[in-house]
Amino acid sequence: MSRRIDYGSLMHAAMRGLIQQVLADVAQNGLPGAHHFFITFDTMHPDVELADWLSDRYPAEMTIVIQHWYDHLEVSDEGFSITLNFGDTPEPLYIPYDAIKTFVDPSVEFGLRFETAEVPDEPDEPDDPEPEPDDDHASRKEGEVVRLDSFRK
Repeated sequence: MSRRIDYGSLMHAAMRGLIQQVLADVAQNGLPGAHHFFITFDTMHPDVELADWLSDRYPAEMTIVIQHWYDHLEVSDEGFSITLNFGDTPEPLYIPYDAIKTFVDPSVEFGLRFETAEVPDEPDEPDDPEPEPDDDHASRKEGEVVRLDSFRK
């Protein structure tokens, strides 16, 4: 059996670590300038905590905005908790980093998207040590590739 470096998982861990650092700074110092965040997360993730009426309204995913009013932002190694205002009703949420699908700060045109790879069922036969080339790379996408050329002037 050959060992492989799982770059997709490593990139996801690094990107989630970046989100943790940004939120920890905001929890300690507040949002700087025009920064604000749109965070989309999987409401079906087993560790997400939100009010029943919110999970009924958003059964698959939900996008929250951290901008003008938020309270009790607490950041841990596994996720963050925050109280947000929904129609003049403050609601506490807990969102694990693993549940995050997108993290966007439109004030600086920064965004991250997490894509999950489809995990096939266990094969009946042992894996071929040399997999055949596959032209359908999109179905196996584990992380988003950022092209550095887009940042060059």
